[in-house]
Amino acid sequence: MSKNNGSKKMVKRFSKPVIIAHWTNALAFFMLYVSGLPMYTEFFDWLYVLFGGPENARLVHRIFGVLFILPVIFILLVDPKSFIHWIKQIFSWKAHDFQFFKEFPKEFFGKHADIPKQDFYNAGEKLNSLLTILCTVMLVSSGLVMWFPHLFAQGVVMWAYPIHNIGLGLSMAVIVGHIYLSVGHPGSRPAMRGMLKGEVDEDFARAHHGRWMDELDAEKAVNKKKRA
Repeated sequence: MSKNNGSKKMVKRFSKPVIIAHWTNALAFFMLYVSGLPMYTEFFDWLYVLFGGPENARLVHRIFGVLFILPVIFILLVDPKSFIHWIKQIFSWKAHDFQFFKEFPKEFFGKHADIPKQDFYNAGEKLNSLLTILCTVMLVSSGLVMWFPHLFAQGVVMWAYPIHNIGLGLSMAVIVGHIYLSVGHPGSRPAMRGMLKGEVDEDFARAHHGRWMDELDAEKAVNKKKRA
């Protein structure tokens, strides 16, 4: 579905539930990061002041740990179609996805790149999603063990701490890359509108998600024939 927005034609990309889930998850991650840093190293002990002390920081960490998980439950209840579509997309890899990584460095540095048409989620977004899932599993599973150590064997508890730390480091690398490619890289900035208003410029969509746009065009053609 597309519409005009001034001189630009817009196309619907994300539903409101997806947008809510995305930003709730982002807020939770930020608060987990800020509240968790002083527990990770004494260098950030000054952050305890923001929470009124270590106990409050731990409480905030646990509250936002729960909030970090809720978006998945929310989207499964409110918009399961979008969630299933996302899962199918990120686990579907074809030749055009691997070709993306061969050509993307050229585009990243402002050179001409012959990137093949991409799906609703391009190969970069698919990789980001897979890494996000991996980090989430590492952080949530290890976090639960650390929260309720009495429920697990001592060996499991001991492994939870390094796994949590590795998950934190990896997730920060993923988040920094995600933020830069969403708002920092000139060629990708229009994508941010999709996660704010649910729609993107059709020209941008055709340039970055050509296979998806071809699917929409085919659907429109079929619908026109049905109405004829």
